[in-house]
Amino acid sequence: MATQMKPKFECSEDEWKVRQDLAACYRIFDHLGWGESIYNHISVAVPGEKDTFLINPFGLLYDEVTASNLVKIDVEGNNVGQSQYMVNKAGFTQHAHFHKHLGERATAICHVHTTATMAVCSHKDGLLPTNFYACNFQGQIGYHDFEGVTVRAEEGDRLVENLGQHSILMLRNHGPVVMDKTIPGMFVKMWALQRACEIQVATLSQGEPNIVKQEVVDVHQRDLSTMQTQGGAGLFDFEAWKRRVSKIDDSWKS
Repeated sequence: MATQMKPKFECSEDEWKVRQDLAACYRIFDHLGWGESIYNHISVAVPGEKDTFLINPFGLLYDEVTASNLVKIDVEGNNVGQSQYMVNKAGFTQHAHFHKHLGERATAICHVHTTATMAVCSHKDGLLPTNFYACNFQGQIGYHDFEGVTVRAEEGDRLVENLGQHSILMLRNHGPVVMDKTIPGMFVKMWALQRACEIQVATLSQGEPNIVKQEVVDVHQRDLSTMQTQGGAGLFDFEAWKRRVSKIDDSWKS
C-alpha cells in the first residue's frame, strides 16, 4: 500500500516512513487486543540518527497514535522533537537499556501485558514445546526473574545479561519483551509468540500436555528457517495487517 504524502512535519523521509510504520504497528496491536490502556510501549530507533527513538505519547490509547504525534526522545526518555505530548519515562527504562547496548539488534522493541503471554511468563516452566508456534522459540528465549516494576536503571544490566543472544526476553510474572532489526520482524515474532502462549494456556487447561521431543523441535526449526527466507522477516505479514487497520481507520498515516 502506498504511503500517504508527508504533511508539514519537519523530519527526513526515512523518519517519516518509520513514523508511519510505528503508528500502524500501534493500531495493529490495538486491533489484535494487545493494548494495555495507555501503558506499555513499542519503540523504534530513528534512522540516520544516534540515540534517538520514537515512542507513543503518554496518555493516548493505541488507537489514537498517529505518525505525527509520536514522540521523539533520547536514550534517557527526554523529548527532543516537536511533540507537545509527554512520555512515560519510567516505562521506557527497559527499552532504553536494550536500545543503548544492543544497537541494531534492538532497533524495534515491544513490551506487552497480554493475558496469554503474562500467564506463560507466570508459569514455572515458561514456554513449553507443546504446539507448532511454541516449537519456533525453544532455546531462543531468555528469562528474567521478577524484581518488581521495571523502572530502575540498575536492573538494565541484568536484563541484557539474561537476554543473551536472543531477541525475546520473558520477564517472569510480568510479560515479554520482543525485539528485532525491523518493525515487521518484531511484529511477526510477537504475533507467533502470542499464538504460542494462547495455545499453551488452552492446552494446559485440559490437563497433561503432549511435549514435543527435542529432536523434532530441531527439525522444525531447521525447516522453518528455510521457509522464513520468503516474506522478508515479517514484511508480508505486517503489510497485510496495515491494510486491515487502514480499512477501519487510516488516520495513523497522518
